[in-house]
Amino acid sequence: MFTNRARILVAGMFIVLMAVAVKYQAYQLAALALMFIALLIWGYFKQGTIVLAAKAFHQKDYDKAEALLKQVPKPEWLSKKRRGFYEFIYGGICLQKREYAEAEQHYELAALYPLRSANDHVAALVHVANINVRNGNFEKARIYLQLTEKHKDNITAKMKDVIWKVEQELSKHK
Repeated sequence: MFTNRARILVAGMFIVLMAVAVKYQAYQLAALALMFIALLIWGYFKQGTIVLAAKAFHQKDYDKAEALLKQVPKPEWLSKKRRGFYEFIYGGICLQKREYAEAEQHYELAALYPLRSANDHVAALVHVANINVRNGNFEKARIYLQLTEKHKDNITAKMKDVIWKVEQELSKHK
């Protein structure tokens, strides 16, 4: 839950602590500092700034959320849960910017990873379907709506209403 700048600052403090501990021959403390540095590096690659980006996204601060997501050096190195959120949030940001092709790609990737709930997974699938309806690719939209069927029991009434609206739009284009 650190920005990259905060990670560097904290790692720097641990490096100083480690140097002082080695100077005074407190090797256990030096090893502990080294372990925390390794943990910070691991978090940099596996956790990223996703939690902070999600917080900014839920507060509708899309520019901050995008800036935090851009701090992730290699999204493919994120843990599976974080990667799903990364793609889901980035898809939402692209939708806000009306970049539908990019949003579709991010939501397709988000649907491949575990998300917080079945409702989020269905939301990613419905976003892809809705974008394809807008683009006139009705067959792909139907396929993605069919994928939501296995989650029907675990989604909210609001999401069911959105699915129904997309299905109504698809029924006009048979």
